[in-house]
Amino acid sequence: MRRAIAEARKAEAKEEVPIGCVIVRGGRIIARGHNLRETSQDPAAHAELIAIRKAARKLGSWRLLDTTLYVTLEPCTMCMGAIILSRIPAVVFGCFDPKAGAAGSLFDLSNDPRLNHTVRLLPRVLELECSTILSNFFAALRSRKRAERMVVPK
Repeated sequence: MRRAIAEARKAEAKEEVPIGCVIVRGGRIIARGHNLRETSQDPAAHAELIAIRKAARKLGSWRLLDTTLYVTLEPCTMCMGAIILSRIPAVVFGCFDPKAGAAGSLFDLSNDPRLNHTVRLLPRVLELECSTILSNFFAALRSRKRAERMVVPK
């Protein structure tokens, strides 16, 4: 999870929402990703999707069997869909996302019997650190926006 947090810091340095992800196989990181939605103006440029695409290229297969995905924030419905479709067996995440989470908050797609794949979840790993990064980012963003509104044009 520390490596996923390092990826989140890369996103933060780009003024992106600080979410980071790594995919591990056999004890080694095979792919990394961090949010790039603003940079790329791509609504699908989530940390998980970036890492999943890199892992699939590296392994030469869309089936990411025997891997574990680590991400700083609970995956959304789009990302959980990609996790399920790529057959990732386990997801470790830092903090829950009560506004968009699909691994226990709003939805739990990880163990839906109607789907053809289930995902083991390990939530709340380094939860305080992951949630603090996000909270601080959004507090600073709100502060900047307030300051911008207070500037009176000449």
